[in-house]
Order: sequence, then structure tokens, then C-alpha cells
Amino acid sequence: MRTGLFVGRFQPFHRGHLEAVKYALGVVDRLVIVIGSAQRNYEPRNPFTLGERIEMIWRTLRAEGLLDRVLMVPVQDVENHATWVRLVVTSVPEFSIVFSNDQLTLELFRAEGYEAVEVPLVNRPLYMATEVRQRMANGGRWEDLVPAPVAEYLRSIGAVERVRRLMRD
Repeated sequence: MRTGLFVGRFQPFHRGHLEAVKYALGVVDRLVIVIGSAQRNYEPRNPFTLGERIEMIWRTLRAEGLLDRVLMVPVQDVENHATWVRLVVTSVPEFSIVFSNDQLTLELFRAEGYEAVEVPLVNRPLYMATEVRQRMANGGRWEDLVPAPVAEYLRSIGAVERVRRLMRD
């Protein structure tokens, strides 16, 4: 069984993330989703808690029928990038390939001898968490940028009001 790793903050989990997960699962049997910056929340760039991010991903993967092929592991930030890679490696099951669209992440894992594959970006100017948060803050249409289970969940927790408040402060 081949296991891959997909690292992100998922602030929030959007359609681009879902497409990246599907892409990775086309290559590997099992995917470990590393939820980075696990300790960050209630900040303009990181408005959602770890539990909320897990819930967004879980609901989406359940709806997509992918839940049985994915594990989620939270990892906190550390100041030293090389130390962070070692923290990730010791926090997850054994894996052989890393998927990311972040060049630093790819470079760091390649430096440690891992195969690292850049995930093809789907409509990147639109499907990015920054765009979702900006639209939430400015009263724009954000719901189409995230999977339906994420939009439903974010509405249920008052996420728009939180993002607006955090972006104002």
C-alpha cells in the first residue's frame, strides 16, 4: 500500500484542496492530510480552529466517499523549517511521496530524500483560501469556492461574522 502526504493549513478547505486530494488519491492508496499551523486560530490569516478544519475536511471527504482512504494529522509550526520536516515525519505513518503546491514544502521534503510532487492547480486565482476569506470579509460570494459541506458548516458556525471581525481588527 502506497501512502502519500498532503500538507496544508486549510483556512478554509476549498475546492482546490479537494481537487488536490483527488489528484493525490489517483497516485496513492492512502493519503495523510497534514493540517499545518495546527495551533493557529482566530487570526485574519488563520480564522478557524484545528477542530473546525478537521470538521470541514471530514464532512467533505465523507460526502465524496473518500473518507476511508484518508487520515488527518495536525502538526504545529516550529521556527526551524528542517526541524518542522522531522516533526511531520515523526507525527505521521510511513509515507513515500509528498504532494503540495507550496515550493518551500516541496524543497524541504526533497532535501530529506522524499519524492515530492507539485499538485496541478485548478483555477488557482479563484480556488485559494485567501480569496475565500476576502470574499467572506467583503460580503462577496464565497460559497461556490468551497465544497457544499464546507459552506454549510461555515454558515452554521457563524464563520462570515468571525472572518469580518478578524479582518477589521
